[in-house]
Amino acid sequence: FVNFFGAKDGLVHVSQISNERVAKVSDVLTEGQTVKVKLLGFDDRGKTRLSMKVVDQETGEDLSGKASAETEEA
Repeated sequence: FVNFFGAKDGLVHVSQISNERVAKVSDVLTEGQTVKVKLLGFDDRGKTRLSMKVVDQETGEDLSGKASAETEEA
């Protein structure tokens, strides 16, 4: 879970942490670590869906549109 906008919490599913397979979340992240996320939307129960893998963790740049643009050029 990630805390954002103060009192809001959201889930970053294990599949949205990295482009590589993550077997154990603790192999990649530690409790209290600061990460950058993008709001993907809300599930059918109104819970937030967040992604780390579409955000450059160093710069905060949104990579979701960049990947599809690079694919189209190839």
